[in-house]
Amino acid sequence: MSLPIFTPTTTAEDVAAAFADQVRGKNVLITGTTKDGIGFEAARVLAKLRLSEEAIKKETPGANIRQLILDLTSLSAVRKAAAEVNSYPEPLHVLIHNAGVGGGFKLTVDGFETQMATNHIEPFLLTKLLAPKLLAARTEKHIPRVVVVASEGHAMVPLDLDTVAHPNPKTFDLFGSYCQSKAANVLFATELSRRAKGKINVYSLHPGAIPTNSIKKEDTKAALISMGALTPDGLPNPEFMTWKTLGQGAATTLTAAFDTRLESKSGAYLVDSVVANEKVAPHCSDPETAAKLWTISEEIIGEKFAL
Repeated sequence: MSLPIFTPTTTAEDVAAAFADQVRGKNVLITGTTKDGIGFEAARVLAKLRLSEEAIKKETPGANIRQLILDLTSLSAVRKAAAEVNSYPEPLHVLIHNAGVGGGFKLTVDGFETQMATNHIEPFLLTKLLAPKLLAARTEKHIPRVVVVASEGHAMVPLDLDTVAHPNPKTFDLFGSYCQSKAANVLFATELSRRAKGKINVYSLHPGAIPTNSIKKEDTKAALISMGALTPDGLPNPEFMTWKTLGQGAATTLTAAFDTRLESKSGAYLVDSVVANEKVAPHCSDPETAAKLWTISEEIIGEKFAL
């Protein structure tokens, strides 16, 4: 059976239908599944949180969902959540780093800038702690996957490696710092893929511009209005860029998680549910920068991450 060609209007439902055999029986951990977000949409489609769990089960009563409390602003909280996942008897086939934040300058309990911590540092630690469980799920027919939801914003501001561990409120810029955290996402995915050497397949992606609950935060909304991405009354501005629905936004995530055509393309960057490595910015294609970020991240968490 020939596989469909995916486009910008492809939905998560389309992807799940095309790879139903790959989805069936797989256990997927998705971070950031709050309602009205693309993580929720991905979870909803795959299952076909209390509020999220009730909403999914209302549509799909037989959905097998396990709720996990995960605070991505605390290293100790991530360790606690990872220990819980590692205690589950089921294998872990796919890890999707979907959670992400924007916002003004704020430090986490560990002293890191909140956007960098939530979008990169804590996911790095979570991946490290769950890597053995992912590796244990490998079979002749399945190579475990890690999916990192990045953004095209990665290309707009090069990552300042010095601020990853040492945030500077004087140089902080809401949008610029967000873009740097997304650059870290792409660099992490490529370096993880390189180090995994085929034992785990890793992909990063740009989901598209989606009017999720994240744009409703006052500081984020104000920044997007000033850019012109949102209208003065806070609504998506179609003249600024093309906006996707939640279903279209979650499609690339599920493609990265299950598309069999990606088996030999670990490390790829996806846009509109297809490989788009040519859209990776030069500053995120530098192996030396990726290796340095890895080392800095290891120093932050206080552990070596070897596969």
